[in-house]
Amino acid sequence: MSYTILDLEWDSVYYPAKDRYINQILQIGAVKLNNNFKVIDTFERTVRSSISDKVSGRFTRLTGITTKDMLAGVPLSTAVLEYNAWIDEDTVTMTWSNSDLYTVMDNERTLIKGIKFNIDYYVDLQSYIQNEMILLGHEVKSQISLADAAEKLGVKIEGLELHTAKDDSLVCAALLKKYFNKKRFFAMVQDTSQNNFFKRLAFKPVFIDDINSKYVNKEELNFHCNKCGAPAEQKEAWKYRNRWFFSVFYCKNCDRMFSARICFKKGYDSITVKKKVFEYKKAQSSVKKDGEEK
Repeated sequence: MSYTILDLEWDSVYYPAKDRYINQILQIGAVKLNNNFKVIDTFERTVRSSISDKVSGRFTRLTGITTKDMLAGVPLSTAVLEYNAWIDEDTVTMTWSNSDLYTVMDNERTLIKGIKFNIDYYVDLQSYIQNEMILLGHEVKSQISLADAAEKLGVKIEGLELHTAKDDSLVCAALLKKYFNKKRFFAMVQDTSQNNFFKRLAFKPVFIDDINSKYVNKEELNFHCNKCGAPAEQKEAWKYRNRWFFSVFYCKNCDRMFSARICFKKGYDSITVKKKVFEYKKAQSSVKKDGEEK
């Protein structure tokens, strides 16, 4: 089995045919590693846009790719077919976070219908490296950038230009080689032909806003007192606001009211439920009965 690290550079552009912006792929870069994680080959193609005749200034500042470079590139379909011919069979493809996969799917669906990147087995390398960093004692609170990961883990990047597809791939390769753990790595390998991998990835979770929806498990609407644990009686109808249903419950044992909130989020094949309980605060009048202000 070989390993391929794939990196894409894209520019956001308005696409009139779809009446929306799209992150169009303008460069494909990759490195191929053998079982000893030695770089045995590299791949890089600049892509000519089929939407725009120029690149944004931000894209050029970030990647160094100019409009002239882009216009001298090859069509995206050609670049993808050349990439597919370059990679090995049975390879594990990695990207730094799975955001590249969303761009891949959108470009395949919108710009090169019928042509797809060959990605049979996949690992989110950012997620893998962050897990290794945590095991090493590093504090990682959010998704770490490639440059920050390299700096914190002592991987040298001299002579490489970050935010160019091939050089980003080389930095990823260096991180993988230095922090590879066979058991933990292969535990993260996903077979993209199984479990509707790409459909699952493309699915956008939605919050349920109808209490009578078939996706709402009515058993979940029961609440227990957070003081004594006894079943509580619902005193008000459910209301919905900001993704949460909320109501008021009464505990007979404690002779107390409390507020309850519940949220249902539908994933590809599951429903995530979150429940919260708060002290009940009855709405207070701003004026006393005798007409005097409080």
